[in-house]
Amino acid sequence: MCASSLRIGLFSIGLDAYWSQFPGLKARLEGYFTRVEQRLARPGVVVVNVGLVDNADQAQAAGRVLRRADVDVIFLHVTTYALSSTVLPVVQRAKVPVIVLNLAPVGAIDYADFNRLEDRAQMTSEWLAHCNACPMPEIANVFKRAGVQFHQVTGMLEDPACWREIDAWVEAARVCAGMNTNRLGLMGHPYCGMLDVQADATLQSITFGTHIEHLEVDELSAMRRDVIHERARERMADFRREFEVQPDCSEGDLFDAACTSLALDRLVNDHRLGALAYYYKGTGIAENEMTIASIILGCSLLTARGVPVAGEYEVKNVQAMKIMDLLGAGGSFTEYYAMDFTDDVVLMGHDGPGHIAIASGKTKVRPLRCYHGKVGRGVSVEMTVKHGPVTLLSIIEGEAGKLALLYAHAESVPGPILEIGNTNSRYRFACGAREFVQRWNGHGPAHHCAIGLGHLADKIEKLGQLLQLKAICVS
Repeated sequence: MCASSLRIGLFSIGLDAYWSQFPGLKARLEGYFTRVEQRLARPGVVVVNVGLVDNADQAQAAGRVLRRADVDVIFLHVTTYALSSTVLPVVQRAKVPVIVLNLAPVGAIDYADFNRLEDRAQMTSEWLAHCNACPMPEIANVFKRAGVQFHQVTGMLEDPACWREIDAWVEAARVCAGMNTNRLGLMGHPYCGMLDVQADATLQSITFGTHIEHLEVDELSAMRRDVIHERARERMADFRREFEVQPDCSEGDLFDAACTSLALDRLVNDHRLGALAYYYKGTGIAENEMTIASIILGCSLLTARGVPVAGEYEVKNVQAMKIMDLLGAGGSFTEYYAMDFTDDVVLMGHDGPGHIAIASGKTKVRPLRCYHGKVGRGVSVEMTVKHGPVTLLSIIEGEAGKLALLYAHAESVPGPILEIGNTNSRYRFACGAREFVQRWNGHGPAHHCAIGLGHLADKIEKLGQLLQLKAICVS
């Protein structure tokens, strides 16, 4: 599973000719830079700091260090004027996106104090300590001409708004790194006739770096056969702790689900999976039919543990679910159920796996005599996503063979749902249910999407920029 840390390359820039002319300036700028390093440090992030780069030779050396360190993204802190020749070699060698931090030490120079200075050298030193904006056009010009992907954060060093933006860049870069090291298992085959969910797996690997591992249902059935009954009974106890098991659920159905859950854990561990999409009819082979029919509880547990699982072989949507999971927002498998024009909400959910970690209260387990449109019977999950702000995310595959990120903000609101053993929630959109559905459908997504907690536009937009994908906001 993708447990690697985000590796951030970090450096600041200056001009070596200044240091002998203006004593104390370098130390002052390095103090600003130390503050940036401290703010970037956080769990799950490795900061590779190559320090202040102030000449072309240092730039070459810093570029080699960052390339060897295999950084995922570079943060460049601009503290004063510097030559573009001290910047370009660093980022050209690393060949990763660059976030340029154009951060002034304060909101404004104290003009009165500045103009009272009698020493002209001291005045220049003070000016240079606030001169971070000066080289920005030069840097941007060279980056553009060199084809370097760069993004800017402009503001003040201690401005909370700037750091919210920087944090969003860090989170977007963390998602990129997580997707790049993710191993996605595909088990079975697409649901026959669902043309919208058919996906180009190679395009997913090219875009996100995701490794695709093709799996056989037979392997999961064989693992299920090897499950020790005592372990299965322990997993049944886990079910009762994690879920609200309804009284009409049979011990036999729970035992079957427990065996499959343990087999799924083994499958995920053996193949080091960070996500899974599956669908298999299982007709004609009773053992495989039982495996797939009893898969939902185990898949729901995996999804809550950071290994999202999508049914119906929904490759694009499990990628969206993984993005949501890496953002810490959840990512539950969902689709339109119905529209409630009276309350102006859209009912959304799905049969199959649910993200129990973002459920409102305990997820219920209900027995189903049949799975509509599918083979088998057994237990399924019923939950509502926690009330409050949510984001819908869909990865769409356009006409030109390019992926895009389609997203919308909504509110999960209380009210009646369909108690049919499926995930189900009521979502209210600022533009209204009717307008949302028309706008969303207008972009041609598959009929599934991922639901996560919170409004995530800032992070999704930045993720799109890092991946060079169009991010489309519907609401």
